[in-house]
Amino acid sequence: MRLLNFIKEWTLPIAMAMGTAIYFLFAFTPQLEREAEFFGPIIDTIFPLFMFLILFVTFCKVDFHQLKPTGWHLWIGVFQVLFVAIIVAIILAFHLSGDKLILMESILTCVIGPCAAAAAVVTSKLGGNLEEMTSYTFISNFLTALMVPVCFPLIDPNVGMDFWQAFFLILYKVCLVLVVPMALAYIVKHFIHPLHRWIVSVKDLSFYMWGLSLAIVTGTTVKNIVHADTSAHFLCLIAGMGLVLCLVQFAVGRYLGHFFNRTQEAGQALGQKNTNFAIWIAYTYLNPLSSVGPGCYILWQNVINSIELWQHERMTKKQKTT
Repeated sequence: MRLLNFIKEWTLPIAMAMGTAIYFLFAFTPQLEREAEFFGPIIDTIFPLFMFLILFVTFCKVDFHQLKPTGWHLWIGVFQVLFVAIIVAIILAFHLSGDKLILMESILTCVIGPCAAAAAVVTSKLGGNLEEMTSYTFISNFLTALMVPVCFPLIDPNVGMDFWQAFFLILYKVCLVLVVPMALAYIVKHFIHPLHRWIVSVKDLSFYMWGLSLAIVTGTTVKNIVHADTSAHFLCLIAGMGLVLCLVQFAVGRYLGHFFNRTQEAGQALGQKNTNFAIWIAYTYLNPLSSVGPGCYILWQNVINSIELWQHERMTKKQKTT
């Protein structure tokens, strides 16, 4: 029972440690080279399916009548837009290039990236408002779809990005990740009641599924960092800036949220990013090395999530004993 409780309390750190250990096991054990080549494509295939199922299970618990914009959505969105504008202005004003430009691009991808779809999972686990979090996830993705085609050609005129083409490409990816599982969840909730009751009855199902997917993401992230074509010093610099940025975004989100009694929700909305999307836009439109930024960010944000969950669990136990 102690071991089981430990796993429940520290699901995210355990998942990250497992992902890291499994990567190093396969990467540095010559006897497992064939197995690594076999499982690599399988992992790449099942990860999107995992994310789909996680969101489907989460959306089964959503009250669709409560999905609407609220006051804190506006201020979190405004801060994200202003933060992106400041970063782009710095790049243009100082004509940054080389490693300095890559560093700023890695920061930009972590800011311009949308709120993580899994943020709703963490918010629900922390006792936050699932509907408001889900609503902001859609708003955030739409903001990103608007900002990326505007900002990236300014940074690198050679990007050759057509605004509408990039806009609809991003929206298409959003539909696959968010709209389709939500539509399926709506159908199940309103028309397939036995299945819906079973999904809802399994406590923290989406959270533990997300923990498993986090192990996959961590392994992939560590792989990308290890194989990054740059010096260890520059990698540490990117990782350090990612940590600072992560702390700033969580802190600002919580500060803005406290004016609306939504500290937890706003903190997750601004701080927890869809880093897979950020890595994709970095690889597609910017210097591929800038993808290390969001790669490190995913580790930092889940360390913060782990601490939040631990504190929440401790507070819940205190309340039960008093």
